[in-house]
Amino acid sequence: MDIHYLSLLDISGRIHRREITSLRVTEALLDRIVQHDLRLNSVLMLLADRAIDRARQADAEIANGLWRGPLHGVPVGIKDLHWTKNLPTTGGMEILRDFRPGEDATVVRRLESAGAVIIAKLNMTEGALLDHHAAFPRPSNPWSAEHWTGVSSSGSGVATAAGFCFAATGTDTGGSIRMPSAANSLSGIKPTWGRVSRHGLIHLAESLDHIGPMARSVADAAAMLQAMAGPDPLDPTALDAPVPDYLGACGKDISDLTIGIDWDYATGGLEEEIAEALRRAAQTFAALGARVIEVKAPWTEGDVAAASALFGAEALAAHRDTWPAKADGYGPRTRARFESYPHLDAASVALGYQARDRLKGKVQSAFRDMDLILLPGLGKLLPTWDEVDAMFDNLDEARKVLLRFNSPFNLTGLPTISLPAGFSTAGLPIGMQLVGPALGEPMLIRAGDAFQRVTDYHTRHPALD
Repeated sequence: MDIHYLSLLDISGRIHRREITSLRVTEALLDRIVQHDLRLNSVLMLLADRAIDRARQADAEIANGLWRGPLHGVPVGIKDLHWTKNLPTTGGMEILRDFRPGEDATVVRRLESAGAVIIAKLNMTEGALLDHHAAFPRPSNPWSAEHWTGVSSSGSGVATAAGFCFAATGTDTGGSIRMPSAANSLSGIKPTWGRVSRHGLIHLAESLDHIGPMARSVADAAAMLQAMAGPDPLDPTALDAPVPDYLGACGKDISDLTIGIDWDYATGGLEEEIAEALRRAAQTFAALGARVIEVKAPWTEGDVAAASALFGAEALAAHRDTWPAKADGYGPRTRARFESYPHLDAASVALGYQARDRLKGKVQSAFRDMDLILLPGLGKLLPTWDEVDAMFDNLDEARKVLLRFNSPFNLTGLPTISLPAGFSTAGLPIGMQLVGPALGEPMLIRAGDAFQRVTDYHTRHPALD
């Protein structure tokens, strides 16, 4: 039995029934990380002793009749953007190598309260931007070493796809959960802004930052989100709305849902293999009983560009304690990005927020006629690292290819789910997204899980051995 590629919910059930111990599972994954991660570079800090202690605690609690839920005893990873008490928390930045927070992030506390075994802190790009700092070598995609991992939650995507953990946290400011999910054939949820507390997060752009789960199935991601979501007195931006039963949304009928797609917007200029994957997905949703309609996206790329002007100002604000004072400690591409950001005057900032409000209104208006929107995960077939490196020097191309279908939903704060839509003729993952209205996560989970009950893309795994 390959423990590492069982689903989170499968291994959870086995641990709960005491068919296998959390300790055995944790030790097996630690061995797998040691065996393979020198090549994949997904782990920044292996928490072996802590994980073994937590696994033993979980086994003892379960033996005594205490079960904390579906994460109890299950090894998961966390992106190294979340504070971990008295442990290095770098955010992928050399300048923060010695930062040791005095408390855990809320999301870390919630996962551990749910019984999860945090096995590792995972690699990521510098400051959650596009490129990795040389001090933290970029991860390698387990499907193809030549191809991109997605960013900025690169380590989370690689570690989960490689079977180093059953799920991981990601953060998403412009696609950083969804792009690595698409690149690694995972299911990732970017929840509604504020649905998951951001207390203890190293921010990139505070009004755009989201925290969510990445897993090998929608149901597994739902189990993670269940533990992560909820109000938090330590984060006044966290939503007070009650947390619904996300896992209970799985296994349900979707015949009451209307899914819209703007074929011109979603496939214009893209390779035929992506368009074909979307057509297959639309046909699958229709066969499951959903009403699939052709629509016209009510927003334009100009709307998105006007609202995106705020990103640079927020990023500079987030780094105000270290930029430009410690500019030499940043990697060359991050320095170039920060130097390129305009210093907006008050009027420009006001115009940016007004543009974002208009964009929110336009996108939200789409849900008058439909429940969910279907989109690609990326603006091209999975690129190579060489292709992405070239894009870093041409940000217009990067926005077109990498951010086109992602950043609108950071700017609006609406929830999205990324899930596998197939594989290219080269055998590389193709991802797709569903977008929902505010707090529409249950609908997204219901639709995504229904799709995965009749497809097998999410059950295929890269061969490491």
